[in-house]
Amino acid sequence: MYAAAASLNEINVTKEQLSWFAGVLNVHEAPITGFWLMYAAVVVMCIIVYNLGFARRLPLLKNAVVYTVMLIGTFPLTIFAFGMPVVESLLAAAAVLGIYKIRLRRYKKEKQENATTS
Repeated sequence: MYAAAASLNEINVTKEQLSWFAGVLNVHEAPITGFWLMYAAVVVMCIIVYNLGFARRLPLLKNAVVYTVMLIGTFPLTIFAFGMPVVESLLAAAAVLGIYKIRLRRYKKEKQENATTS
């Protein structure tokens, strides 16, 4: 375990090779802490995108399975997030899905008001 941590600290990565968010987290200076912070960011953004765009009402056990698989599946995304803009893409997806949800809610509200006034 200590050998792996030592080898992670010896990785020579320039700031230009990192994604913007990885550069903000100073991953090149503290790779282990940076990895876990990046993992937390990817998990949070995946959960937000899932809830905004794809979530359905599920029973508790099925919901637990979905989130467990999501936690496992974000490990490869976290590794990709160091060199590619994964977190930034998830932020853009969350913004688009959030705007869509707001507009959909307004449309349904206006449609309901028009139905009650007619």
